Amino acid sequence: MAKGKNVLTTGDVAKICHVAPRTVSKWFDKGQLKGYRIPGSKDRRIPVSELIRFMKVHNMPTEELAVGKIRVLIADSNDKTACALAEILRSRADYDVQIVGSTFETGAVVQAFSPHVVLVSFLAEDINAVGICKGIREDEDLRTIKVIALANQLSDSEATALLQKGFDGFVPYSADPQEVIAKIKEATAIIY
Repeated sequence: MAKGKNVLTTGDVAKICHVAPRTVSKWFDKGQLKGYRIPGSKDRRIPVSELIRFMKVHNMPTEELAVGKIRVLIADSNDKTACALAEILRSRADYDVQIVGSTFETGAVVQAFSPHVVLVSFLAEDINAVGICKGIREDEDLRTIKVIALANQLSDSEATALLQKGFDGFVPYSADPQEVIAKIKEATAIIY
């Protein structure tokens, strides 16, 4: 599978599943494999997360879905803490990590880098964490990206509100690095 693809064509799915593209179209048309059609065309698109669900239900091997290193984007305007976290993620988990320092920069890098996970700081001055999450959730090509908030001392109601806003989870900004890695692994477990 191509690096960074979150949505697949029927041809992509056919190669991964070792079947003819027509077979994938039939699965789609019967509702067994969920996805969407491109407006004004008969072309179908299947999110990677949906393909994984389908493959697991049908006991199909998922090795062909591996796309190499997990890509993590850290959105934080505090360069010192972002760099420290990035170095830990690179050295301890072998992740491909990039750092951005503003909401605008996050949007541009998400498109180019196509991360599996975005860690968004709620403490950063130049980062609109809720806006970033909303932008990712509203873009059909980005919806499979996991968005994890870096936030300290959340009450139960604040944690619930984060999840309702589309975040896939959160970790304390001051968390042990292993806790951050565990949260990333939990968020990406369905992919790998």
